[in-house]
Amino acid sequence: MSFPVEMKPITSIASQPIATDQEEALMNEICITVNEDDMAIGSRTKRDCHLMDNIDKGLLHRAFSVLLFNKKGEFLLTQRASSKVTFPNYYTNACCSHPLFTPLEKEEKDGLGVRRAAQRKLFQELGIEPNTITLEDIKYITRILYKSPSSGLWGEHELDYILIVHKDVELKPNPNEVRHAVFLGKDDLRPFLEGWPISPWFQLIHDRFLYNYWDNLNNLEKFKDHKTIHKFV
Repeated sequence: MSFPVEMKPITSIASQPIATDQEEALMNEICITVNEDDMAIGSRTKRDCHLMDNIDKGLLHRAFSVLLFNKKGEFLLTQRASSKVTFPNYYTNACCSHPLFTPLEKEEKDGLGVRRAAQRKLFQELGIEPNTITLEDIKYITRILYKSPSSGLWGEHELDYILIVHKDVELKPNPNEVRHAVFLGKDDLRPFLEGWPISPWFQLIHDRFLYNYWDNLNNLEKFKDHKTIHKFV
């Protein structure tokens, strides 16, 4: 069983794609390159980091995935915009992006730089004002390492920080980033996803971590593991 987007099963916001140069501009952002132990080793453009030729040579960059739950315990699922270079129109978690090679976002203690990047991207992609989700609201849980080709020239090879936000927020999705956003209850997520493409990082999170986190939103401390890098390559 699957829900067409138009049924809007819980709380749903649809964005209309528009012509934009934003994705091209974002491809020139400077990402943090790392080794498989998450040691920063340099910087490359977002374009460089997502070219399969470079990925096949081992280029790896730091990233993050935000899992956002509201106070009713519903999970925010988003559909990536059609203009995305990798995995356009795929369903995924609330926000997925990269810290930039800047002093503020390179800071590693307690994942502070990554959490700053998440706060920035939650505003850029979903219109969530930074003063409504503080750095303290963004919980750094653990890290995963994965690699996946997308289509043609592009792919993903990321050391991905899993971050969780459990808070009510107002969404104003940026149509250049998000085609559709919907809050779903635990019993609704799997049926909704049937028949839809799912981003590879969210598939890993969904299959291995998500429901344990979902069952323990008020006790996430026990899942914090800043030593392990779960490697799926």
